[in-house]
Amino acid sequence: MLPTSKSDHRPTDRADDISAAGVPGPASSGSGAKQGRVRPGVIAAVADWSTRHRALAIGGWLALVVIAVLSSAFVTGDAARSVDPGESGRAQQTVNAQHSGDSIRENVLIQPRGTADGPRFADDPALREAAEDLVAELSRTPGAVDDIGSPLAAHGERWLSQDGRSGLVTFEVPGPEAEFDAHYAAVVKAVEQVKARHPEVRLAQAGDRSLSEAANEGIKDDLKRAETTSLPLTLLILLVVFGSLIAAGIPLLLAATTVAGAFGLLQLVSQWVPFNSAASSIILLIGMAVGIDYSLFYLRRVREERAAGREVREALRITAGTSGHAIVASGLTVMVCMVGLLFTGVDVFKGLTVGTVLVVGLAVLSSVTVLPALLALLGDRVDKARIPWLGRRRIAAKESRLWGRVARAVVRRPVVAGATAALALLVMALPVLGIRLQDAAVTASLPPGVSAAVDAASDMQQEFPGAATSARVVIDRADGASADTPAVRKAIDALHEQAAASGGALREPITAVPVGAAMVVRVPLAGAVTDPVANRALETLREQALPATLGKVAGVDYGVAGKTAMPHDFTEQVNDRTPIVFAFILGLAFLLLAVAFRSWTIPLASILLNLLSIGAACGVLTWVFQDGHLESLLGFSSYGGVVSWLPLFMFIILFGLSMDYHIFILSRIKERWLAGAEPRDAVVGGTAASAGVVSSAAFIMTGVFTVFMTLSAIEYKMLGLGMALAILIDATVVRGVLLPAAMSLLGARAWGSRVRPRDGTDPASS
Repeated sequence: MLPTSKSDHRPTDRADDISAAGVPGPASSGSGAKQGRVRPGVIAAVADWSTRHRALAIGGWLALVVIAVLSSAFVTGDAARSVDPGESGRAQQTVNAQHSGDSIRENVLIQPRGTADGPRFADDPALREAAEDLVAELSRTPGAVDDIGSPLAAHGERWLSQDGRSGLVTFEVPGPEAEFDAHYAAVVKAVEQVKARHPEVRLAQAGDRSLSEAANEGIKDDLKRAETTSLPLTLLILLVVFGSLIAAGIPLLLAATTVAGAFGLLQLVSQWVPFNSAASSIILLIGMAVGIDYSLFYLRRVREERAAGREVREALRITAGTSGHAIVASGLTVMVCMVGLLFTGVDVFKGLTVGTVLVVGLAVLSSVTVLPALLALLGDRVDKARIPWLGRRRIAAKESRLWGRVARAVVRRPVVAGATAALALLVMALPVLGIRLQDAAVTASLPPGVSAAVDAASDMQQEFPGAATSARVVIDRADGASADTPAVRKAIDALHEQAAASGGALREPITAVPVGAAMVVRVPLAGAVTDPVANRALETLREQALPATLGKVAGVDYGVAGKTAMPHDFTEQVNDRTPIVFAFILGLAFLLLAVAFRSWTIPLASILLNLLSIGAACGVLTWVFQDGHLESLLGFSSYGGVVSWLPLFMFIILFGLSMDYHIFILSRIKERWLAGAEPRDAVVGGTAASAGVVSSAAFIMTGVFTVFMTLSAIEYKMLGLGMALAILIDATVVRGVLLPAAMSLLGARAWGSRVRPRDGTDPASS
């Protein structure tokens, strides 16, 4: 049972029903405040209704989740497709509009096994026989292969490596889309058969489809591992935090139903908003994180009020007006911050934004409706099924001695403590000044041995730079007629001369195939697909080679897409829009906090503290992944950059999520100040009362994101380290040291008034 003796909890030094929203109520006698009855706030009224109509509240929530999940069964037709930004997006749209399907090109590297100084391809019968056999086998797949290029064909030198020892066979896998899978399966079978007949020769396949499959399979395997590892870890931490199976199960139950409902609704929304699998994993994490956080905040406050001797209904009423308001305020902040992603104008962020808003909105709704109903229904039974040796200590809601001592030390010397902590975070943030935003090529994303196609592409890159990930020049006519004309073909032939004169920026083999009415030309680029060398080669293609050839053909349009152009255009657009996103998020966060706390000093301090923690995390991220530290420990190889979307994404997500802790702690400090405590005593008391649950919530999220550091893809390792470190810094250095130091220095000025109301109520609430 929950303890009801006041000896387990220091007599309240606050107005018992004063919320961060300024919802006053009967104050405790210990505060000396007047007794009186005032109108409850909206959040408290909703929670009170739920506690009085438990079956309706719980049943209504379950019905909402079931309807949301079942609604996906009514979805018909294809989901919305995202369009990449810039020239690459427009070029890809042109290809997608062709009824014959996309242009899919595969490549097979042919080289001797186990020797780097063998005979040249032309002098090695085994290599030539393997190439002849492969070309013949591919030719026997009816309709599955077009435009085969090899060292044995005309201009065969274009399909030979620079040292002449390796050969390349390239071919198109044609559509239409309904027949493509069968065509690709026939190609894979043909390559495998030739491999078996020539064991002394290495044949390695990589191209559009094989690399896409490798990336997708890598994502699926990684996400499956993350889910199967993070959920048991979360449950274990919850058991340690609550000491009870039932109490630990409630946050998981609410978070799971919240995520299920959100994904059901997303199936409907995906008809109009593009949504991908990578976004689903992030939404899952955010949904679990905020769902568990909000339940933690609520359960902790109910335990405190029950420990102070209040009945269940009274404890729930007070919790709704305090922690309930903090949950709503922090949830709104997360949702508003996510809306800032829309200002990037990038399609792939639309689904992420909508999904996050849905899952956070449902988490807030469940926290202020079904959670009070569940707690009212369970009463003291919520702490049944205790964990031996752990349950009694965890069930007793007490202030954190550790964080109380830290807060007292900070408020005694706020300038020294605050300056020291701020300086440490600034030093950690210094590497951000040299950050290089650069997406990882697929060959740099997955480590060796994970995918045969990725390993083949890495070897292919050494012998035929850019061949497996060529730039795609899409040509079409403004009048809709076929672009496969003699003038266009002549211009394409001239690209070979441009490549020869490009100083190695543009490579061979250059190939061209018709795709519907359009033409798709493949031009291999120098460099490692997404590095500065590749970007300069892309610039050469766009600004020199194409204007000198296709630019002179009247009536045609062209654009460059591909695995170099897309991330280049994506990064440029995100960088261009980042100042707008920052201004929107910072401005609205300031307004939300100003309204919630009736103060302008608190929003300014909050924004500065959040920027410090995010900057420090991004600095460490740069130091580790861009500069190549801790490679052996984390299991990655640095490619000299940080994923282009990650810093902005971290800023938005962390700025929103950190407000959970920030608002929760500030609301506890404000309660004590309004109840009569001196400003520094209010800081110590509020921090000690809230730091325990904040640390627990942060520990859960840190544990979940740490799991991502064990996954294969370097992007997930970056995401895991950046998020885990930022949350850890935020919950310790920022909330435990910098926030108490700032609040101590601000004193009563933090609340917008130098004079405390005599009745202990918040004047802003009247």
